[in-house]
Amino acid sequence: MVIVLDNAESILDPQGTNAREIYGIVEELSQLETVCLCITSCVSAVPPECETLDIPILSAEAAHDAFYRIYKFRERSDLINNILERLDFHPLSITLLATVAHHNKWTPDRLTREWESRQTDVLQTGHSKTLAVTIELSLASLMFRELGRGARGLLGVVAFFPQGINENNIDWLFPTISNRANIFDKFCILSLTYRNNGSITMLAPLRDYLCPKDPRSSPLLCATKEHYFTRLSVSVCPGTPGFEEARWIVSEDVNVEHLLNVFISIDAELGDIWDTCAHFMEHLLWHKRRSVVLGPKIEGLWDYHPSKPRCLFELSRLSKSVGNQAESKRLLTHALKLYREWGDDHRVAEVLRFLCIANQQLGLYEEGISQAEEALEIHKRLGHVVGQIQCSKDLAWLLYKDSQVDAAEEAAFRVINLVPGKFHQSPLCECHRLLGEIYRLKGEREKAIHHFETSLRIASSSGWHEKQFLAHRLLAELFRDEERFDDAQVQIEQAKSHTVNNAYNLGCAMEVQADLWYRQRRFDEAKSEVLRAVGIYEKLGVAKDLERCVRLLREIDEGIKNGKLLETVLLPACIESAVSAQGTR
Repeated sequence: MVIVLDNAESILDPQGTNAREIYGIVEELSQLETVCLCITSCVSAVPPECETLDIPILSAEAAHDAFYRIYKFRERSDLINNILERLDFHPLSITLLATVAHHNKWTPDRLTREWESRQTDVLQTGHSKTLAVTIELSLASLMFRELGRGARGLLGVVAFFPQGINENNIDWLFPTISNRANIFDKFCILSLTYRNNGSITMLAPLRDYLCPKDPRSSPLLCATKEHYFTRLSVSVCPGTPGFEEARWIVSEDVNVEHLLNVFISIDAELGDIWDTCAHFMEHLLWHKRRSVVLGPKIEGLWDYHPSKPRCLFELSRLSKSVGNQAESKRLLTHALKLYREWGDDHRVAEVLRFLCIANQQLGLYEEGISQAEEALEIHKRLGHVVGQIQCSKDLAWLLYKDSQVDAAEEAAFRVINLVPGKFHQSPLCECHRLLGEIYRLKGEREKAIHHFETSLRIASSSGWHEKQFLAHRLLAELFRDEERFDDAQVQIEQAKSHTVNNAYNLGCAMEVQADLWYRQRRFDEAKSEVLRAVGIYEKLGVAKDLERCVRLLREIDEGIKNGKLLETVLLPACIESAVSAQGTR
């Protein structure tokens, strides 16, 4: 006998009427050898004797087939495929969407417009079958109602965040909710949420339905926002207390960005939201360098807003960190204009220093030298020694890039003499690296290695990954040019190990590695590595580096072509020579 209990969540609800007796009967049936019991339910609480199978979402191909079999439109559309993907290929949602579109004879364009304006509200057929009814049935269960009045609000918070809620953060995000871990477990039992890589999240259709239409109307979401904002207010800088703890942003960055983006869109005047926005970008700069979607909103803020120049400044630093120097310069120029208008000399000097670094990266050395000198004069006038050290260091690098090598060497030693004791090791580290480059250029190999290794030692003691990366990369290039390929390989492997969360540096390491293989005529490995570097540079939009990499790729392809040509020409000749020699013997 086959017995099917379809949609059995109501009768198997542990909190339901006669639940114990019903559950006992189901358990007894599951143990009978002559009965095959099949249960479909959103509730995962079933007798232990039953084998539980999770029904996954559809594959992309199956979702498309299911939709078009109902929709019956002749040609497939990328617009519709995009909607199906946004529905997480959820079977019920796809069935409802296809049915609605078929009944109304909507074209793909019309269906797309309806979806964009109404989202999951579209999922309602003429038979009064809706996604809302299905969800509300789960929310009406006794098991859910037993969780208390705040349970639906908690679901709304989960629905609001693209990544859901990280299980490690439940305690500090919801301190006022008692037995919160148990509540989240019940959500999963009811199939309202699911666990995914350490987060509790939900399928897109449920997320769209349960997400608060006005985030300000949810007290719990507003409280969650404040908890996020409080954590972001902690200043981050390598070597300072709390720096490592701030790595929580790595797993929460998408949630925080969405939170800021939504609340800025609702009310740009909202309290400290712009300061939090600047803190968020600062966290990303140190722990997860990437572009953000907040740029247009920051630039659209009125110029007299007190937080705008700082937000522009942090946005420019992020742009620089992913290799977009032109964008960084544009943002810094805007911030400099605002700080000059406000008469804030300290900030003017700070922005000038970053502008000179951007100009150095763009090859505009004369402009950069002028800005470094102006910033240095301001710091001297303000009596700011640290600022003088930083600007002198930047000036030394600019002079070096502008081929004023002796002046650069003098400026670098001036910084080393300025640095007091064991403090301000960062500019000291960079000046030793610069001196290494200068002596490498002058052909003074031993001095170059000494300063590179000194720079590496300082960076290692402070745990600075980027500075260690640069020192290892430069040593790799030095050994490569001397054709000490094994030593160069060791250094480039070390450099790669320090490309933590920095795609641009990884691309640079791959480029050096490709050139290293190329010089050893290992063309296949060289091409594989350079193509990976090209992919990174294309994604980051760094044209100058991409152009250089493409040139290397052409040289590698030419080497492969010439190598095959050489085999074609020389191999028959070698065979003929060998045969002739054998005949002579």
